[in-house]
Amino acid sequence: MAVELLLCVATEFEGNLLRERLDGSHPSVAIVRTGVGPVNAAHAVTLFLAQADAGAIVVCGVGGAYPASGLHVGDVVCAATEGYGDLGATSPSGFLDMKTLGFPVVEAPTPLFNVIPMQVFPVERRVPFVTVSCCTGTESAARDIEQRTAGAVESMEGAAIAHVAHLHSVPVGEVRGISNIVTDRDTRTWKLKEAAIASQEAVLAWIASR
Repeated sequence: MAVELLLCVATEFEGNLLRERLDGSHPSVAIVRTGVGPVNAAHAVTLFLAQADAGAIVVCGVGGAYPASGLHVGDVVCAATEGYGDLGATSPSGFLDMKTLGFPVVEAPTPLFNVIPMQVFPVERRVPFVTVSCCTGTESAARDIEQRTAGAVESMEGAAIAHVAHLHSVPVGEVRGISNIVTDRDTRTWKLKEAAIASQEAVLAWIASR
């Protein structure tokens, strides 16, 4: 079995519109709900690729924008690169990423460390994405992460999916609607539903134009 496109969503609400519009009408497109977090995401994609080939993978969902990114709630962007934001070690002198430690996450053919390249860009605006295991909930931590990673958008699955896609030589992309600014945590200001709809609409428009 093979599909032209595998769409990955972490939660039901991030994929409801995709299923409504695509199920039954696009047999060459598969949709997988991975669950939240990098382990769930990596497991779900690996399991799919063990059973079927995919021409490309696209992650679709919501994300937070770092304070200095220039992004606003409601914007839709795709990943220029994906990166592990908290994979490494802390030290008295600051955070040490995998390159500094000397441990690539992918060894061949080209060593990759915290940053994973992307090949599919479904929307025009591209910015660096950052994947974390613990969502950032203070402005000071957000500014620290964006300063040391040069990232603009934070989520919890993208780097893991890009990592697996790279290991399987499958082109990968990621689209996210901005649901909040990453600062002192206040969910009253978040627009999760609106951001999820916006990202799905963007992916649907891209599929229609292919």
